[in-house]
Amino acid sequence: METKTPNKALILLRIIGWLEGLSLIALIGIAMPLKYIYNKPEATKEVGMAHGVLFILYSLLLFGVAYQLKWSIKRTALGFIASFIPFGTFWAEFKLFRDDSSSSL
Repeated sequence: METKTPNKALILLRIIGWLEGLSLIALIGIAMPLKYIYNKPEATKEVGMAHGVLFILYSLLLFGVAYQLKWSIKRTALGFIASFIPFGTFWAEFKLFRDDSSSSL
């Protein structure tokens, strides 16, 4: 019986996807209101920087994993578009990144 070894890059993509999604929610839901409603512009500096770094890392990992696992353009594009939508990376993690062999995308 052959056991499938988990792809470490895919696992890392899933983790970074969660962190990127959380940082986007924190940026939009906490830091931006603090900046614009309560006049606290410093609120977006750290959260914005963290989100930017996580977004770039997510994008690089996404394209690397897509190349490595020979994902379709549709699947890769959906994973990328998901990073722009609040809760999108959580959807991608459940629908696109779980089991690459069973998905028709």
